Amino acid sequence: MQQNTANTSTALPTGESVLQGLPWRWNTQGRIFLIGGLGFMFDAWDVSLNGILIPLLSEEWDLTPSDAAWIGTANLIGMAVGAVMWGTIADRIGRKKAFAWTLLIFSLFTVAGALTGSLEWFVLFRFLAGVGLGGCIPVDYALVGEFTPAKQRGRVLTAMDGWWPIGAALAGFVSAWLIGTWGDWRLPLLAMILPALLVFAVRLFVPESPMYLMRQGQMEEARKVIDSMVTRTGAPVQAYTLETTQAPAKLSFRAVGEQLRLVWAHGWRVTTVSWVLFLAIMTVYYIAIQWMPTLLIEAGYEQDQAFIRTAGMAAVGLVGVVISTVLVEITGRRVLLAVSAPAATAMLVVLGLTMHLPVAVLILLLGFGLVIQIAIPVLYTYVSELYPTELRGSGFGWASTISRIGAGLGPLLFIAWMEPTFGLAGAFGICLIGVVLAVLLMLRLAPDTTAKQLD
Repeated sequence: MQQNTANTSTALPTGESVLQGLPWRWNTQGRIFLIGGLGFMFDAWDVSLNGILIPLLSEEWDLTPSDAAWIGTANLIGMAVGAVMWGTIADRIGRKKAFAWTLLIFSLFTVAGALTGSLEWFVLFRFLAGVGLGGCIPVDYALVGEFTPAKQRGRVLTAMDGWWPIGAALAGFVSAWLIGTWGDWRLPLLAMILPALLVFAVRLFVPESPMYLMRQGQMEEARKVIDSMVTRTGAPVQAYTLETTQAPAKLSFRAVGEQLRLVWAHGWRVTTVSWVLFLAIMTVYYIAIQWMPTLLIEAGYEQDQAFIRTAGMAAVGLVGVVISTVLVEITGRRVLLAVSAPAATAMLVVLGLTMHLPVAVLILLLGFGLVIQIAIPVLYTYVSELYPTELRGSGFGWASTISRIGAGLGPLLFIAWMEPTFGLAGAFGICLIGVVLAVLLMLRLAPDTTAKQLD
């Protein structure tokens, strides 16, 4: 396999096509999927802690609703900063290094929050944890997606989101157990030292993306990774070419602005659709996951029941991810997203009308948790596929940033104005209008990416 010059016959396959044509093996691509998925699981766990901490710290520190809202808002604004920052960094220093750093940062600053006794310091630590959290998702998807064979990519990237409901559910169930047993709000935060241990697994078992290495001009390193993948999967050995491309500029403070310019230059239609979809759908999800415990407690439910019901809403999402994984290649990305996202939001509208009916609340919470996790994996897969390799991390990261800004400021608007003015059902109705407009824009402006080979 020593064909690495640009003058090699064009009949030879490229390194990218060899990599994306390999058979799926659990000891090869599956190992990267598992390690990346565990990082994603702890990401969900940490985000979902905001919903647990808001009612607990409101009581502990006698917070007003507007003050308590900053617990989640600071975390999500930090995620907005982290999403674009780490997406850009990953396109410069590599997926592997960026992924390890995001894990370490969100783990350490989450634990640091347990050591403070004031809202101001706690909000600062939640912001800094969010900076790490915000990078985990785009970097994770770029890393896993670039190792996954083209035939399985849609299902694998969709299945990645299965780790999210697992993490979100564990946050609720484990927190309910820790607080119910020992009564200390700090214990759920201290449990987040565990993601830091994943850094060692990343360093030992996850190679750097060959597609990234080729963009950096590191052809020998890229060849070593591809050859190793061919050997481990048992694929036939064949000659291939590695095309030299211009390496991106060195990382600098100007890189963020330059990457934003390149993202828009790639296509205003694609970027507009990506941003609007993320903003509409993820704002709805984060309002639900972070404020549902508080909304249930205000409606008269016991604290532990509010935590467990919200955890159940997250847990059933695993079934939604399985359904999404099955349907994503059958229906196509756009159709599945256009049906599932509005349907999930409509359930929250009905929930707002039936908060006094425990059975209806349980059914609607489980229904929302199921259907929203059909939509979100498709959203992540679809947007990551709309961009080429050199922009995949930053393109996804910028879309994720917009969603974090909306999800950070949205709850302040939702709790302070929308819900008091229009009622819970009316506030969720406004969210539904936003989601419907977003999917209509997608159907109008953006192409389908089903079964297309990544650039």
